[in-house]
Amino acid sequence: MSARALVVDDDSTVRYTLRGMLELAGVTVEEAADGVSALETLETSVFDLVITDVRMPRMGGFELLGKIRERGPSAPRVIVVTAHGTERHAVEAIKSGAYDYFRKPFDIDELKAVVGRALESVRLSGEVERLSGELNLSRSLIFASRAISELAVLVQRVAPRDVTVLLTGESGTGKERVAEAIVAASSRASKPFLRFNCAALTAELAEAELFGHTRGAFTGAVKARPGLFREADGGTILLDEIGELAPLTQAKLLRVLQSGEIRPVGEDRAVRVDVRIIAATHRDLLQLATQGTFREDLYYRLKVVHLRIPPLRERPEDVPVLARHFLSQYSKRFGVGPFQLTPALLDRLSAYDWPGNVRELENAIESAVVLARDEIDDSVLPMPRSTPVPDVPAASVAELKDRVDAYERGLIVQALEANRNNRSQTARALGLARATLLSKMKKYGLATGDESAEAADGDAP
Repeated sequence: MSARALVVDDDSTVRYTLRGMLELAGVTVEEAADGVSALETLETSVFDLVITDVRMPRMGGFELLGKIRERGPSAPRVIVVTAHGTERHAVEAIKSGAYDYFRKPFDIDELKAVVGRALESVRLSGEVERLSGELNLSRSLIFASRAISELAVLVQRVAPRDVTVLLTGESGTGKERVAEAIVAASSRASKPFLRFNCAALTAELAEAELFGHTRGAFTGAVKARPGLFREADGGTILLDEIGELAPLTQAKLLRVLQSGEIRPVGEDRAVRVDVRIIAATHRDLLQLATQGTFREDLYYRLKVVHLRIPPLRERPEDVPVLARHFLSQYSKRFGVGPFQLTPALLDRLSAYDWPGNVRELENAIESAVVLARDEIDDSVLPMPRSTPVPDVPAASVAELKDRVDAYERGLIVQALEANRNNRSQTARALGLARATLLSKMKKYGLATGDESAEAADGDAP
């Protein structure tokens, strides 16, 4: 994609000359006759460079420079054009935040040098932003696709800006993980980050859970509660499945977004809170608004920034790296393997459409690890929905028992590690009698055979 520049000058001849020089260098150019027109253009289009004259009607170059600088790190580079003999303006421009300047009348070599440096600066900044975004998102998501790499850049860009974010995507795509990455890269990273499932409670209980309530405000309210908004004050709340929120609660959430105040159930006074909201849903909120089940004004309040997480079928490059990650994770958890995924198996996994997305892939790999004997093969991978499930031969019943035993052994190994080989604690963690645990450990070759050691690991009955 070619670089984009906005040329701002009240002299159409100058604009024409600059356009010609820039287009010869492969830059896409738009024009504006003054600072006011330039700002209007910047509202609707994205540019890498703004090249502006100093003296113009309505709004001059220095005022325009100040307005652009207010846009923060993502603002375009600004190059100021000065008349010959006004070096003072050039120095003032640099001090005010301009990237560089050049003089009228134009020297083509000087123009190329200045524009070239600015575009290289833009390229390097974009690369740094991309790498920073990928590093941040990689702490929450495993990916190799360009689609998620581009999402990482957007996450990195929006995270420091204290705005409401709407995350959309099918179930299992990783919306909560993206929310975690936004919080981690924000100024609220060290403050509370609370999650609330809007589909989990009735309207009355959801309102009380979010905004708090006084004692006796409703049946069962035996004591007052501050609510999630007050608990998250200064931090962030993820409102998961926001499309399921009851209409009455939607109205109260809208008031919070508009005023920054909550009113606990049973109280007459409002309480001011400072909470950033990230909303997530797998549903089309605009369609719900059209149907009358979701408030349109709330939708637009939530959709200050909208990030869509693509489904796994749109990014098959992510399937192999995710599959290997889950394979390593569950092999270690169950104390089996190590296993390898052959190229043929990876091709099969990548060709499947994964209607349940990353969550379905994770569950499939977990199941494969549990059921595998010496290797991961087709027999333990999920079958595509279009393929009929084959009849299970009678001979495989014994094989299934072996695999269930391997799964149970893995759970015991994991529990022993978690409890530092304390068998009494391990038995409680697994919900087993201690004697039953010892019996199973002997069965799977995990017991030491030292009865005195078995009786002395802390709190044996």
